[in-house]
Amino acid sequence: MAFHVEGLVAIVVFYLAILAVGIWAAWKTKNTGSEGDRSEAIIVGGRDIGLLVGGFTMTATWVGGGYINGTAEAVYVPGYGLAWAQAPIGYSLSLILGGLFFAKPMRSKGYVTMLDPFQQLYGKRMGGLLFIPALMGEMFWAAAIFSALGATISVIIDINVNISVIISALIATMYTLVGGLYSVAYTDVVQLFCIFLGLWISVPFAMSHPAVTDIGLTAVHQVYQAPWLGSINSLDIYTWLDNFFLLTLGGIPWQAYFQRVLSSSSATYAQVLSFLAAFGCLVMAIPAVLIGAIGASTAWNQTDYGVPDPKSKKEADMILPIVLQYLCPVYISFFGLGAVSAAVMSSADSSILSASSMFARNIYQLSFRQNASDREIVWVMRITVLLFGASATAMALLASSVYGLWYLSSDLVYIIIFPQLLCVLFIKGTNTYGAIAGYLFGLVLRITGGEPYLYLQPLIYYPGWYQDDNNIYVQRFPFKTLAMLTSFVTNVIVSYLAKYLFESGTLPPKLDFLDAVVARYSREHMDKATLVKSDNIVLNELAPVNPRHSLTLSSTFTNKEAFNYVDSSPELSNTEDN
Repeated sequence: MAFHVEGLVAIVVFYLAILAVGIWAAWKTKNTGSEGDRSEAIIVGGRDIGLLVGGFTMTATWVGGGYINGTAEAVYVPGYGLAWAQAPIGYSLSLILGGLFFAKPMRSKGYVTMLDPFQQLYGKRMGGLLFIPALMGEMFWAAAIFSALGATISVIIDINVNISVIISALIATMYTLVGGLYSVAYTDVVQLFCIFLGLWISVPFAMSHPAVTDIGLTAVHQVYQAPWLGSINSLDIYTWLDNFFLLTLGGIPWQAYFQRVLSSSSATYAQVLSFLAAFGCLVMAIPAVLIGAIGASTAWNQTDYGVPDPKSKKEADMILPIVLQYLCPVYISFFGLGAVSAAVMSSADSSILSASSMFARNIYQLSFRQNASDREIVWVMRITVLLFGASATAMALLASSVYGLWYLSSDLVYIIIFPQLLCVLFIKGTNTYGAIAGYLFGLVLRITGGEPYLYLQPLIYYPGWYQDDNNIYVQRFPFKTLAMLTSFVTNVIVSYLAKYLFESGTLPPKLDFLDAVVARYSREHMDKATLVKSDNIVLNELAPVNPRHSLTLSSTFTNKEAFNYVDSSPELSNTEDN
């Protein structure tokens, strides 16, 4: 296949446009707010993200290259089809549930990252433990996106995959480095517009190609392969439900989502943006579904692609770029793929920023350097953006099973972080002992269930398991959801048991080595109070609008819900009395 100059030019134009918008947004960030809250402007955009930009960037939390490529692939693959394309519905419901139940308490209490409530209630040790699966999820997601992007570009213009991955990662890291959330948010607007326009322009041309049969016919009748509507066998219903709950509930506890929630000017705005993004996810999936259906309705031996077809060549994951290249005119193909390639970064950049935000605030600042200046935190974020961007790029280039690693890490987010988030926001009385027990139980149950993508054999064989063609044991039982529920129940039971044993005198106070039940004046509780009391961490985020600076506790907590929350905290009350 020859080198396509036109395709390279199209992609370069789109990339330069994205980079220009990112740099402009960085300039906007520099000229917004005071120098004293520069780190806040990078993490949550000064909490003044508007409705339009906020709606786009919230949608881009999930809509990117992996989302559209994965949806098209699921519809195309015989035996799966639209019935197994769960991402559009799952992530849309995830955003709706997030808006209904999680956005308001997180935003109204003025948190800066998703890990803040964990460190406030459970202490810095537990915050560090929960940072691990959160970091793994963000990093492997970014690596999987870069890997898919490199393969997409190599298909359309026939250049080395490694070069395309490195260039794409450099651009995404560059504008994230200089602009933070503002750059991510404003480039999301351009990227989603490009992906929507590029795909919708391509669909009519691909559908009218002579080799394509009416997709209405192939939806319910077998022509070149099984109908693309797909079906769910009775044996696979529990696997389908397990994956659906993973997407719906496991799509909530991600820093990439809460970064958008916490950047909203108010809790109500955060809820509205979540609902808008749910609608946006569904709309953005429509052209991807149609392209997957077109791929399943094409006689590939009548195209320049030739035989065998993509699924026989094990290129089903590349069905979207293949359809655009071989079923559309050259200029439409390059425009569509240029737009898609640029838009892929809309998810990768936010993952890199999310990982660096959690590390700079929850690990570096709150755990080790509570007196760090704002300038110091900004530089820590910049360094970690570079490190995490380079790490994601290296994994995309070197790891043979990036998607397998991301599947496993996303499972850990669902199994470990989601039940912990439920407890910390809605279950009163949970403590560090329960959190650690729930963490360990969930982790053990997930690892012992095996992972086919990583060729990890299970240690626990649940009902319905079977052995595939590669001699890998696959579980049909919904063990991921079982592990999540076990983690949640364990957290609650162990927390209340520990509280009863210490408060009843059954266990002496000296055994409360985590200072989670008995101790009231320990250093650990002072660290918890620091999150919501110390003047070293300015609480201007609690004010719904700018301007926002105050040095007194009563005037800082302008949000009544947050103020009542602090008053009701026993450890904070005791701290103030001293």
